[in-house]
Formats: sequence, C-alpha cells, structure tokens
Amino acid sequence: MPSISKKITGQVIISPDVLLEVQKEIKNITGFKEKIEAALEGRITELLEIILAGAILLDASDIHVEPKEEQTKIRIRVDGLLQDVLFLNRQTYEKLLSRIKLLSGLKLNIDDRPQDGRFSISVPENTQQTISKSYSIEIRTSTLPAEYGETVVLRILNPKSLINLEALGLRNDLLKIFNKQIKQPNGMIIVTGPTGSGKTTTLYAFLKEIQKPESKIITIEDPIEYHLKGISQTQVNPTKGYDFANGLRSIMRQDPDVVLVGEIRDLETASIALQAALTGHLVFTTLHTNDAAGTVARIQALGEKAINIAPAINMAVAQRLIRKVCKKCLKKEKVSSSVLEKLKESLKGLPKEIKIPKLGPELKIPKAVGCKECNSTGYRGRIAIFEAFLIDDELEKFILTTPSVAALREKAIEKGMITIYQDAIIRVLEGITTIEEVERITGEQ
Repeated sequence: MPSISKKITGQVIISPDVLLEVQKEIKNITGFKEKIEAALEGRITELLEIILAGAILLDASDIHVEPKEEQTKIRIRVDGLLQDVLFLNRQTYEKLLSRIKLLSGLKLNIDDRPQDGRFSISVPENTQQTISKSYSIEIRTSTLPAEYGETVVLRILNPKSLINLEALGLRNDLLKIFNKQIKQPNGMIIVTGPTGSGKTTTLYAFLKEIQKPESKIITIEDPIEYHLKGISQTQVNPTKGYDFANGLRSIMRQDPDVVLVGEIRDLETASIALQAALTGHLVFTTLHTNDAAGTVARIQALGEKAINIAPAINMAVAQRLIRKVCKKCLKKEKVSSSVLEKLKESLKGLPKEIKIPKLGPELKIPKAVGCKECNSTGYRGRIAIFEAFLIDDELEKFILTTPSVAALREKAIEKGMITIYQDAIIRVLEGITTIEEVERITGEQ
C-alpha cells in the first residue's frame, strides 16, 4: 500500500492516490471496518490515517476511541448518532493513542488527567489530478482518563461544512427575515440550542452573507472552530485572563461594525454585548436555552435587567438538527387517521402565507427503511429546523413586564412565530424527514 502521509508532527498529508483508493473501498460503515481491518498489520501511521480519511468520507463529526477491559471500541458520530465500527486489541490501542498524542502535541507520559490538543489534515481537492490543490481539516483532540485507559475523542472540523445562508434549508419566509435582520446596522441576534445543534454553522453563514470590504467584523470564540477569510478572529484563553468579557471589551476598542461573541456565559459578557448592540454595533451570539422564548429569561438569570435586554435584541432564534431520509431507500406511506389528526392539531393556527400540502386521507409521508448507502439507518445527512421571533415595540414593552418564558412564547406565537416542532412537521410534509425523527429531536407534542 502506498504511503499515505509525510511524517510531520501536527499534520497529516493525504495523497490524491490514497484518497481515491479509500473512496472506492469505503462507502458505508461495513466498508470502513473492512478497510481498517486490512490495515491492522501495517504501520500505525497508516492505520490512523485510514481511520481519519474514512471518517471524513463518511461525513463523521467525531471519532471516539474507547478502551474497555479487553478491547478498545472505535465509534464514529454520523448525523448526530454514534455508530460502532470495530474493536482493536490492547497493543494496537496503545500505539494508536501514542500516535494521536504525538500529532496533537500532547504529553505522552501523562495518563492521569485530561489533555486537549489539535492537528490538521491536508486533503486534496481533486483526486483526479496528479498535482492537486488541497484544503486543511482541523482535528481537535480530547483525552480523558477512564477505567481501562484514556478515552479519546477526535472532533473533525471540516471547512466544507460551512455553508451560505440559503444552503441552511430555511423556509422562504424565514430566509427573508434572516436576510433582513443580519443587515441591520445595530442590535443583537441570539441563536440558541444544545451543543451540536448547528449554531456555529448558522452564525458563520450570517457572517459570510454580510462580509464586505467596507465592514470590520471581529469574532471572539472558544475555540475558533473554522477560519474565515477577511474576518478578524480571536480565541479566549482563560488561563491568561483573556475571557469573553475581557476580550469583548478589547474588541470594542477596535472599532468593529459587527461582532460575533461565541457564547454569553456570564453577566459581564452579557452586559458588554448588550451595550455594544445599543451603541451602533450588530452583535451575533449564542446562548444555551431550550427555545427562542427562553433567551430573555436566561439573560435575566445571569443578572441583567429587562430594561437593558428588551431594546437591544432584534431577533431570538432556536434551532435543532434533524436527519433527512435517505433518498436511495425512501418510501412513502399513507398516514393513519390518528397521525393525520396529530398533524392537523400541530399545524393549527399556521400563518396563511405558509403553504403546505392538503392534510387529507390521501396524504403520504416518508418512512425510514435502510440500505447500504445509509448504513441501514434510513437516514442520510441533516437539516436545521428553526423557530424565531422579532422584538418589535409591542414585544419590547411586554418584556419590560418580566413575563415568564411560557407567556413570552405564547405572545411570540400570537405574533406569528412558527415553533420548531411546526417547522419540523412542515419538513415531514415536504418529504424531507419522518415523524419518528421529529419526535426524537423535539419530543412528542
């Protein structure tokens, strides 16, 4: 087998020939497992690189190396769910761990405390060319002491996952709202959702849409996940006293037009970000809440006053990622009367401008089946679902009364907000996903 990479600590360089070979052999988890098994007798560098190349080709977001009592399990996360690949023996695991630590700049002799590191993979753009342009994929490494050795998670940050606003798959009405709001001269847009719900991808799509030579855009992140050309990006370093609050305070002295704050975690950061939004800057940020209506209460819980929150926020957004049905094995079936009633009830009060198929007994919706293309899951790829509301004069006055999350949510719906669950159900009617997947992500309504 040809050599996959040059021996460079901190970087793996995959050649076009090898990538083409791996592309031909790895089409699903089974092919991935077989390719790894074939490399077990070879050099550990080739084994790791096949694991990395295969995970990238399968669009995995993470690789998990989990030592057990006798063997070590390799798993990859695809479309948000972990899937088993194979088991390694103890000796192979230890060699693989050493190689990962070496590449990631971690200390080899430390196994009793967590370590974080990173390295990059240089991947050719085109496997058909002998001399090919390449792009870099960053791998973020995390090790954690466990009962039978160190568990390792390799997070794959592929710049090809960065997309523009239109590619987010927004409903037309929501796309128009987003396009208008991200071009406002000032105010704050907050995107909420759990870890892994695509918030960073959405914020970067905002930045890509508004980036222009005459605007200065600065970000403060923890950590910088993707590098964007033409944008100043800075990373927090709490051990040196450079946290979100200190960093944001310094950024405001740099005369930015647009600021992206990776996450609001404390009162000081919230106060500075809100003040920036009130003084002529457009601020994008994220917050951990369950829904869009929870943003105000969450900032208040940090200690900020409603009088500072209400006039600063332009729009609150919540999002999740749901799996799309595999197009190769997709089947549609007629809905039962009970499911039809559930659909009708969930879409009750939907604004008239939202066009959906007729909800009658002839309606057919997708069913997940499973094939080799989708690793027998019935799903392939993911799409975001959203809920969002704008804070106009009426809502601003309402927020000043310090309403409960439920009351604010009810008010937002009254003013036309389509909930995440409703957005997901619309995706079912469009043939993109299934009711089972919607309920797995949003819960049964």
